[in-house]
Amino acid sequence: MKAVRIHATGGPEVLSVDEIPVPSPATGEALVRIKASGVNFIDIYHRTGLYKVPLPYTLGTEAAGVVESVAPDVTIVRPGDPVVYYIAAPGAYAEYAAVPAERLVRVPDGIEARVAAAVFLQGLTAHYLAFSTYPLRPGDTCLVHAAAGGVGLLLCQIARRRGARVIGTVSTEAKAQLAREAGAHDVILYTEQDFETETKRLTGSAGIQVVYDSVGKTTFDKGLNLLARRGMMVLFGQSSGPVPPFDLQVLNQKGSLFVTRPSLFHYIATRPELEARAAELLGWVADGTLKVRIDREYPLADAARAQEDLAARRTAGKLILVQ
Repeated sequence: MKAVRIHATGGPEVLSVDEIPVPSPATGEALVRIKASGVNFIDIYHRTGLYKVPLPYTLGTEAAGVVESVAPDVTIVRPGDPVVYYIAAPGAYAEYAAVPAERLVRVPDGIEARVAAAVFLQGLTAHYLAFSTYPLRPGDTCLVHAAAGGVGLLLCQIARRRGARVIGTVSTEAKAQLAREAGAHDVILYTEQDFETETKRLTGSAGIQVVYDSVGKTTFDKGLNLLARRGMMVLFGQSSGPVPPFDLQVLNQKGSLFVTRPSLFHYIATRPELEARAAELLGWVADGTLKVRIDREYPLADAARAQEDLAARRTAGKLILVQ
């Protein structure tokens, strides 16, 4: 089978399409024939060595497809089931992957594999951010950075659904329109306006309850300045680089603030929690409540170009590899 692997860390040029054997499902595993794979920043972190992985390594942590076969002890899924998964096993940039069956979620009828792969990671992320990390309530105000990105567009929709006022930041007017369509009440073009100054203007300097920040280094400090007393900074990504160490006393000085650095894995660690979040998320997709935007689709061989486009933030919505 074809698989996109790295034999050394580095830039997009280290990605190679290799022919490797189709894996056999071990105890507790299912073999999934992959139809679509999500392209995510964690894949770039694996490629560059920011997150260490054993080499050679098949990239990709999110995919949707069909169960081809299962180990004798597996009863959760069966051959022919349409499934989706995230971070259960490496190797989603491939034609097949052996995946722990307990991490597979059956895709409801009516949802294509490409849509399931496009929504799963980002949708589950938006779900836990708005429902668990900081449970939004009617009357809250939240700031969503990269509001036209994969997580951003879904988080705007879910936050609006929760009754919160949503302020989004984007880089272009075209992306601003997408964020508005997704439910953002106000959108700030950070390329033309200082988001801290503009957010304070929009809110009358009242302070907001939560900042959902996937950008990191370039936005973190200003985001802290926007929070109301006992507000929360939710740092769930670092597309501009990691946030440098800072003095925790700053949180006291700015109003007994909270800072958290969550990871999706810790919010879907158990099978019941994974199933509950996925059922709600995919149910919204199936009934049309939640709109999924696929920005671009690439063949497996163009994985390097997909990662370049994602890293350059030239996208609005999800990037997927299809086969």
